[in-house]
Amino acid sequence: MKLIPAIDLIGGRCVRLAQGDFSRKTVYSDDPGAALADFAAGGAELAHLVDLDGARAGEPRQHGLFERLAASATVALQVAGGFRTAEQVARVLDAGVRRVVIGSLALTDPAAFAAMLERFGPERLTLALDVRLENGTATVATHGWCRGSASSLHEVLRRFPAVRHLLVTDIARDGMLGGPNVALTAAIVRDFPQVELQASGGVAALADLGALRDAGAAAAIVGKAFWEGRFTVAEGVAHARG
Repeated sequence: MKLIPAIDLIGGRCVRLAQGDFSRKTVYSDDPGAALADFAAGGAELAHLVDLDGARAGEPRQHGLFERLAASATVALQVAGGFRTAEQVARVLDAGVRRVVIGSLALTDPAAFAAMLERFGPERLTLALDVRLENGTATVATHGWCRGSASSLHEVLRRFPAVRHLLVTDIARDGMLGGPNVALTAAIVRDFPQVELQASGGVAALADLGALRDAGAAAAIVGKAFWEGRFTVAEGVAHARG
């Protein structure tokens, strides 16, 4: 399993939100470039960057920052936050970003997302599904977690058989350091073995990485645990590999 360290960005600053709540924000650094250098030094191969301004606005707001970081970073970048058009995706891919994350668009305009998969290929896009568990069903939220949908995670995945990279976040656990949803991870891996699952939300200790690895996750996205000093990137990378 791979370890993917995460940076959430508001106005170019590294922050973390509790359960996606913009009023519960902690600022950790004003220098995302330095953070990426630390990730690379710790052995991470890929970093996950989220434009929270873009996620809230419904369109990318930190394109320029992504381009500068892609040009200077020694770790590959996966970027997210408000991407809705093929032109927006092409711009950051052309700037050197490894992969772009698409979330709400897959719910609101599945044909447009399918066309992106066809144009850019499944290796350049990650489908992100942010879920809330409701009566045992993982229901997908959209628009930076501000809206719900009537679709279950399984229903959405069945619409896009070409998807290879899948990022699933349990909203209730994100930024809370309460442990990941291992059962949900195992269920997705069992039901959709063709995808490479990036599990996100709740990792607080090295043991959590071992649990996700044993459940079959291809990668674990970790943010707050790093920023809060629970373990280092190097420790996480080594433990994720097993």
